[in-house]
This record gives sequence, structure tokens and C-alpha cells, in this order.
Amino acid sequence: MSRPVVKFNTKDNPEFFSVLRKRVNQHFKDKNISKLANTEMKIKTIFMICLYFTPLVLMYAQVFPSTAGTFMLWAIMGLGMSGIGLCIMHDANHGSYSKSKWVNESLGFLINFLGAYHGNWKIQHNVLHHSFTNIADHDEDIDNPIMRFSPKQERKKGYKYQVFYAPFLYAIMTIYWFISKDFERVFRYENKELLGTQNLTKNKALAIIAFHKIWYIFLTLLIPIYISEVPWWQMVLGFIMMHAITGVCLALIFQPAHVICETNFYEIDKNGSVENNWAIHQLETTANFANGARIFSWFIGGLNNQIEHHLFPKISHVHYRDLSPIVKKTALEYGIPYHQHKTFFDAVKSHFTMLNQLGTGSYDVKLAPKQA
Repeated sequence: MSRPVVKFNTKDNPEFFSVLRKRVNQHFKDKNISKLANTEMKIKTIFMICLYFTPLVLMYAQVFPSTAGTFMLWAIMGLGMSGIGLCIMHDANHGSYSKSKWVNESLGFLINFLGAYHGNWKIQHNVLHHSFTNIADHDEDIDNPIMRFSPKQERKKGYKYQVFYAPFLYAIMTIYWFISKDFERVFRYENKELLGTQNLTKNKALAIIAFHKIWYIFLTLLIPIYISEVPWWQMVLGFIMMHAITGVCLALIFQPAHVICETNFYEIDKNGSVENNWAIHQLETTANFANGARIFSWFIGGLNNQIEHHLFPKISHVHYRDLSPIVKKTALEYGIPYHQHKTFFDAVKSHFTMLNQLGTGSYDVKLAPKQA
């Protein structure tokens, strides 16, 4: 199988992104600021790293030796995991944190402390998701054998109940990454000739991943179990709870930006093409939410501004709030949709409504041509 290639329609309103890019560049020029991390971002980096590692150190030191205290530390670590993933690792692995390759790679490596592998993440997210957003059989974020995230995906009977079992699957998402998904991806990415984008071969990737999984489980679970006076099975439950918090947080930030009633879904034609210009495609398949919630946005790495992120992934998320009015104004000038929900709750509601419609088939009925 060859590396996936999708051809976008370069004749579809090509001046839109050219004008938008000039306006965004002018914004940074007028403000005389960098597109990369600023002081706020560096403070956030320290905070999120401490939010994850401080509870782990306290667990090592047995500062809170009781069951309740230990579970509290696991819960805080779950929030820290989410913060590192959404705020730090995400920017760094996009290359939008620093001009320094070393800094980006070092901070991007933090995902290994969360149980996942940074090389696979770059392929899955940077290459497949960002390049082929909501395109069936190309965007891995919507290709899932036990859930139906796209009307282009075949509907099976079991999907009827996906709106009910989705929260459980979201809760075990990062556990699945840790245990199995990274290894599965190596074989899949080898078939798609994508491992080479990270200077990896199949055997090298498998060995590196296995090494990282081993030290991760020793660091975050086996050593705490050995040290702690709390029963081992309670420590395991705490570890699972930490991952459940992270999984739900990540899923409920990313999924309501793409798999909702307002966005569109695509598939390539026989020539490997889609109908949109790349930039317009990002606006057709992506949505913002809770743009007025400053504190919430700070904690989730500005990813309530997913439109700006998809259009400008090389710009740090701390700038998305200021770019949003520019992007919206330009999109409306060119007659391009700018999807957004006023609140996070509205976005989550739209996501679960979409899951229900895709699972029951009511979305397919809505799209079907009317009979004469």
C-alpha cells in the first residue's frame, strides 16, 4: 500500500487563504510579536508539568499514604496528563512552540510520560488528521471499527447504541493507546509507507515503543505500588482512573470540533480528489466552541479555536483567540462557513446528537435524496 495522497481543488476560491494569510501575518507584524510561545505559554508549561509530576513525587514520598489521598493524587495527575497533552506536547509536536528544534522535540517527547509514543502521534495527528480532516479512510480520528464517526462509513447494527457506550470508550482511550494502539499503528503505518516520515523502520519503531512502555509502567505504576502502603489493586484502580480522566478530557475537546451536526464529511473520488480547496476544507470540517471562555481556553490549550489551529498549526495556540476575529471576518467575506458553538455544552450536545444520528441511521435518511 502506498502513502495516502489526496488532491484538493486548487481552483476553489484560491484567493481566500492568500488574503487570510496576509492578514494574519500583518497582525503579528503590527503587534511586533512572535507566532511562537510567549511568556504566558512558558508559565503554562511549568504549571502543567508540575500538575502531573508533583503528585507522582508526593506518591513516591508517601505524603498522603491513605487510599483517599492516593486517589486524589491520581486524579490530579489525570488533569496534568490532559494539560500536557492539550497545551504543551500538542504545540511542540506541531513545531509551534519554539524556533529551536531541540526544544520542540524535548517538549513533544513528554507524550511518552503519558503512555503514548510521540512518533506515532505525529503521523496520526499531523499527517493524517490535519491533512485529511473528516475524509473517510484517510483521517484516523474518524476511522474506528467500533464506532461510526462519519456518514461515509458503513453502518452496522451495533452502532445503534454508540451514543451510550461512547463515554466508556473515551474513558479507556489512553489506556488503549498505552497497551495496544501504538503497536497496531506501526504495522498500519508501515503498509502506508508513513514510518519513513519519522525516520523509522518497523523493527526500530517496535523496539523504541516497547522500551518507552516499559519505563513508563515502572515509573508511574510499579514503583508507586512497591513504595505505597495502599493495596496494589487500589493503586491499579487509581492508575486507571488517571487515564480515564485524561481520555474523557481529550475526547470531549477534539471530537466536538469535527464530529458534530454542523460540519461536513467527505470521501475522495476515483481520481483521489476532494471538491474543496484545502483551507476551505478545514472550515467545512472544523468548528470552534466557547470562544468567550478565557479560563477554560487556557486550560485546554486554546483548542476551542480549532478552526484557527487547523488553518495555522505552526502558530502557537496562545495566539488563536486574537486570530479568530480575523479568520471569521475573512471567511464571511468570501462566503465560507465559520462554524462555532457559543458554549462547550452546546458543542458536546451536538457531538452526541451526531453520534446518535450516525448510529441509528437518521443522519443517512436526512442526506438521502427525496423521492419524486
